[in-house]
Amino acid sequence: MPEPNQSAYWRMGGITVGAVEDYLYSLLPPRDEVLTEMETEAARCEVPIVGPAVARVLYQLALMIGAKSVFEMGSAIGYSTIWWARAVGDKGRVIYTDGDSKNAEQARQYFERAGVSNRITVHVGDALELLSEQKQEFDIIFNDVDKEDYPRVFRIAIPKLRKGGLFVTDNVLWSGKVAQKNPPDAATKAILEFNRLLYGSPDLFTTILPIRDGVAVALKK
Repeated sequence: MPEPNQSAYWRMGGITVGAVEDYLYSLLPPRDEVLTEMETEAARCEVPIVGPAVARVLYQLALMIGAKSVFEMGSAIGYSTIWWARAVGDKGRVIYTDGDSKNAEQARQYFERAGVSNRITVHVGDALELLSEQKQEFDIIFNDVDKEDYPRVFRIAIPKLRKGGLFVTDNVLWSGKVAQKNPPDAATKAILEFNRLLYGSPDLFTTILPIRDGVAVALKK
């Protein structure tokens, strides 16, 4: 498991009181060799991953609805992809997307070592364009792309989600910046618009979980 000073990057902070955050992470069972290595690598190189606390939520959500198809938008080195792939089982499929071919190649190696490469399709390119091209509906769409694109993702993703499916989004509390009265940056403004769209949609039932950097879980009615 990463050392405390290393884990600070992917743990984010700013949402949960520090002592409570430490307690939550202290409860987590050890991960296997591949996931532990990925956590250490992400902390060392400042690669954005959801970390184990959120990853367990993703895994649990997939199990709860019996998900067999997941489209992941913004996969980086594939940490959350592995959790999704393990949740959907041998007959499930997960689509990995990332704009960086080096990330994708590193992810492929991790997938092989984790024994889930046969469940994952790797695409390098713009996640929004790749989702737009899909003809099927998905059980889960996971959104973790550039924050300025979140409102666009909302408009593209919902029609691609089956009824009873889940639209899950990371970083929706954005280190607490969403609570600012007049946020100056485009990323925070986009997240604020996105959160309003989620809660305002008659097609969704949404809850924001205040874990790590905030995870929005929206059920399509």
